[in-house]
Amino acid sequence: MNVPPVGGLPPSCYYIPSFITAAEEVHITYETQKLPEARWTVLSHRRLLSLPSVLTGPARDKLIDAPLPPFLDSIVARLKQGGYFKTSTHQSPNHVLINEYKSGEGIMPHEDGPAYNPITATVSLGSHTVLEIYKKNENGERQANPSWRIFQEPRSLLVTTGEMYVETLHGISETQTDENLNSETIANWDLVEHKDDYASGTVERSTRISLTLRDVTKVAKLGGALKFMAKRS
Repeated sequence: MNVPPVGGLPPSCYYIPSFITAAEEVHITYETQKLPEARWTVLSHRRLLSLPSVLTGPARDKLIDAPLPPFLDSIVARLKQGGYFKTSTHQSPNHVLINEYKSGEGIMPHEDGPAYNPITATVSLGSHTVLEIYKKNENGERQANPSWRIFQEPRSLLVTTGEMYVETLHGISETQTDENLNSETIANWDLVEHKDDYASGTVERSTRISLTLRDVTKVAKLGGALKFMAKRS
């Protein structure tokens, strides 16, 4: 990677503004909205879609071997070219989790888990968000309050790996307005591209689509996966 890590965080978090163009953002958003409604999982605070498939197997840690949708080709090519996945099993993302958050929606603090290589690349579409990062205590449980906040602009890329992936949790508060946005409260403020848009320190959220690309370690050919599912039934 030819970009410096975000200062003040565990040294394995990278923020790249304008990772995709405005035209790409429009195209990818359009393509995600075209995906069949039946494929989405609707939760109380967001909806999500796992491509090319949900994880399968007894431990839900295996991906059926299939390509990612073509509308992600430019993003995948750029991630590979930038070397973001050069240390992962397949040296490329093979799975994307698409989350759609409306204003006021979020996600509880969580870890991404052992099914993936310890690299996560998230592209934001449509709206900004504030990602809250939690340390773990000596028992491996998350601390009560976030230690850092990361501001993610539309069209930006956030990459977490290494210590940042393994030793912290991340979440998004359920709020319609993000407040107290400045250089003292946002870890990557010096990397935010359009600071003037957020100079008031208060910004309303709108609908955001996040593309979280990862490399699932275990991949099963379709025939093997079908045999496994047949045994379970």
